[in-house]
Amino acid sequence: MKNVWIVIVLAALLGASLPASAQFDFSKLNKLGDALKKGQDVAKKASEATRELTEAEEVEAGDGMAASFLGAVPLHPDAELQRYVNRVGRWVATQSRRPDLKWSFAVLDTPTINAFAVPGGTIFISVGLLKRLKSESELAGVLGHEVAHVMQRHHVKAIQAAAKTDLMKMIGSEVVDARSGASPLGKEGIKLLTSTGLTIMSKGLDKADEFEADRIGAVLAARAGYDPYGLVAVLQMLAAVKQEESGFSLMMSTHPTPNDRLTELEKFTSTLDRFAAQPQVEDRFAKVLAQLK
Repeated sequence: MKNVWIVIVLAALLGASLPASAQFDFSKLNKLGDALKKGQDVAKKASEATRELTEAEEVEAGDGMAASFLGAVPLHPDAELQRYVNRVGRWVATQSRRPDLKWSFAVLDTPTINAFAVPGGTIFISVGLLKRLKSESELAGVLGHEVAHVMQRHHVKAIQAAAKTDLMKMIGSEVVDARSGASPLGKEGIKLLTSTGLTIMSKGLDKADEFEADRIGAVLAARAGYDPYGLVAVLQMLAAVKQEESGFSLMMSTHPTPNDRLTELEKFTSTLDRFAAQPQVEDRFAKVLAQLK
């Protein structure tokens, strides 16, 4: 009975607050209801736009980025080289906290010195960088660094932070234009994340992310049975490369300097000393690289 009186009182108050000519104008009440519903829709879409991406969305955005890269630079034609790099990379990736991703490793047919990952588990390394490596442990260190980026979702976090404002704009325009109520992370949302991801790739991640990936990459290589100092050897090699060589300036523009990375990694590598006796696997690496077409 008490609840009934509350409803009656609220109705009376609402009626008293309206002009006499509008007290029974239910069309205005309907418009108010529509506005409230639209507000709820906006709130729901805002929540969708700012939530953490699902793994499926991460993979879809990464696939779009990978397709863009492959549209610009072809894969190296040596199938055995591709299989070899995938075997090493997938073994290293199984040591990560995301072993069940559909990891894929690809060698790009370019002399540019570079390696990079996209969200979802696709990792690229240039044949130009491969030819400068000396052992499988060095390759494992490079791939471990990129696996770490995917494992920690570094790119996903950077992309979503950068895209959040644009996603919210999409939601606002959708409400204003009275478009259909599709999720902002439908085709257009994924397309936006992909384009934003390509921009992030061109600018590079935060230094803290790169330093973390070095530390984790060395650990993953050690867990996979390799000498974890392979990554240190790669950084030492990169420190000696002139920036004008083979597009090396591109890698330098998206990463901290090799010397800065070495300084940070040296603070950590003493904990890996007990793994330093693990093999570098130089012979197998040299054999595969010697057969390059």
